[in-house]
Amino acid sequence: MSDVRVRFAPSPTGYLHIGGVRTALYSWLWARRQGGSFILRIEDTDRERSTDESIQIVLESMRWLGLDWDEGPAVGGAHGPYVQSERLHIYAEFAERLIASGHAYRCYATKEEIAAAREAHQKTGTKQGFRFESPWRDRTDPPADPNVRHVIRFRAPHTGATRWDDAVKGTIEIQHATLQDFILLRPDGMPLYNFGCVVDDLTMGVTLVARGDDHVINTAPQILLYEALGARVPEFAHMPMVLAPNGEKLSKRHAAVGVLEYRDMGYLPDGVINYLARLGWSYGDQEIFTRRELIERFSWDRVGSTAGRYDGKKFLHVEAEHLRMLPDDELARLTLPFLGKLGIDLAPDDPALLKAIPYIKPRASTLVEVAEALDYFFRDVVFEDKGKRKFLVPDNADNLRRLADVVDAIEPFEAETLESAVKAWMERDELPMKKVAQPARVAMTGRTRSPGLFEVMEVLGKPKTVERLRAAAEIASLAGAAST
Repeated sequence: MSDVRVRFAPSPTGYLHIGGVRTALYSWLWARRQGGSFILRIEDTDRERSTDESIQIVLESMRWLGLDWDEGPAVGGAHGPYVQSERLHIYAEFAERLIASGHAYRCYATKEEIAAAREAHQKTGTKQGFRFESPWRDRTDPPADPNVRHVIRFRAPHTGATRWDDAVKGTIEIQHATLQDFILLRPDGMPLYNFGCVVDDLTMGVTLVARGDDHVINTAPQILLYEALGARVPEFAHMPMVLAPNGEKLSKRHAAVGVLEYRDMGYLPDGVINYLARLGWSYGDQEIFTRRELIERFSWDRVGSTAGRYDGKKFLHVEAEHLRMLPDDELARLTLPFLGKLGIDLAPDDPALLKAIPYIKPRASTLVEVAEALDYFFRDVVFEDKGKRKFLVPDNADNLRRLADVVDAIEPFEAETLESAVKAWMERDELPMKKVAQPARVAMTGRTRSPGLFEVMEVLGKPKTVERLRAAAEIASLAGAAST
């Protein structure tokens, strides 16, 4: 195993956003390509929004996607705990180290004092953002009450700049004059993002930090922390955000954004992985990748520097390609839960199911669509109103009866044999295909769109085919009487 160590550190505050999954995916691909380690860490220091249920959603989402982790919750590892709320003693230890070295200090400024300073700044009319200058930065005298609530702040430099070579964005430089003495620990011992992130990445040996480019503003403070602790600074890769089609921040208003929503809509994990990988990364003109191909070809220099825009139609196209790549028996197995939701309970080796799958696969994009397209094979026909009104009419009743008689005599009952015999009958009786095919399709499926007529017959089998054709003929005969 190489010394490459990357991580994904979500905050469990609800669903796992697909933008976050793309970050996890790129890190996972890099770890797998390099033979390194992929770490899952839970940043749950937002006590009001973080819940155990949300943590389970993160784990379930990652498992469904197949983004397995080498260290983290439910797996363990030598650098745990992997949940931030269980690491408070570690943050306290590092904060004390920074105080002892002069890089941090205890700040006893009250909320009222900070609010007054902000108000005074606003009254100056300057366009420069507010930076709190703590009166405790250079004080050496203790407070009147040493037990009074306080925060620990980092003593940020006021001159110079921090520069790094970003794996995606190239060289970035942040002037120290834009920084303030940022808080490391709250009064309750909870770390703020920059401090918790650095301590965790440092103690877990992370060699590359990948995240959205909204975190660029956090990188200079984090590098300063690494340097203050005398630690090696990891590489950084800041990826452009995933945006909505209109360029806004992607939200539920634009598309499903929770990973498990795609699972429930019948998307395949590999389809989701493929689409998210290409939403910001490219490899020539290739659009469809297997998981193995993504691992073999991923590199940070191919990650774009401009934001990717979510395209639901393209996503569905990628999903459909992956669905068609599945072996028929695997697709049948994956479809079973979605059939179950329709009230159809089948065994994975059901002969009719396995026979139908090859005809359904080219026309479906998701497992939900596969299940819905299989519906009429396994329970009574439900007619679409439009198809029933247009095709189950008196003029077609006799042809449906005659077709039933023709197919009832055909052996073997297979698509090729059926097509040959039915076409011979139609030619003999000078019947155009449109007078037979569409009424028969509606009769057998209830729909105007389905796989080929003779493939449907073969899957249904002779008894069901003949029964449905004759039943539809009766409906067509009665349609005239009902309209008078």
